[in-house]
Amino acid sequence: MEILLALMIGTLYAAGIYMILRRSLVKLIIGIILLGNGANLLIFLLGRIAKGHPPIIPEGAETFLEAYSDPLPQALILTAIVISFGLQSFAIILVKRAHKVVKTDDLDEMNATDEYS
Repeated sequence: MEILLALMIGTLYAAGIYMILRRSLVKLIIGIILLGNGANLLIFLLGRIAKGHPPIIPEGAETFLEAYSDPLPQALILTAIVISFGLQSFAIILVKRAHKVVKTDDLDEMNATDEYS
């Protein structure tokens, strides 16, 4: 299972970087979304996958006796999902406004020195 998730993370990172390097603002936003999802999966994978083993120490024991799921990466991922949703919403509205003003989503055309009003 970890190998499959590692391949998925690599695919998401590769696709995200490829999309960020494109000239379109929409593809830039999609690339940022893919990179964020890849980072979330990476954090989830670092917390180890142990199905059916909650992180609770049994009564009378001082340490964990078997593999367990770490709850901290899962909490970090939930926080990252909320923050990335806000970032994505802001970026989409910003791209919509930029397209309305400049009439293009090509980054090279937007980078011109002409003033837009």
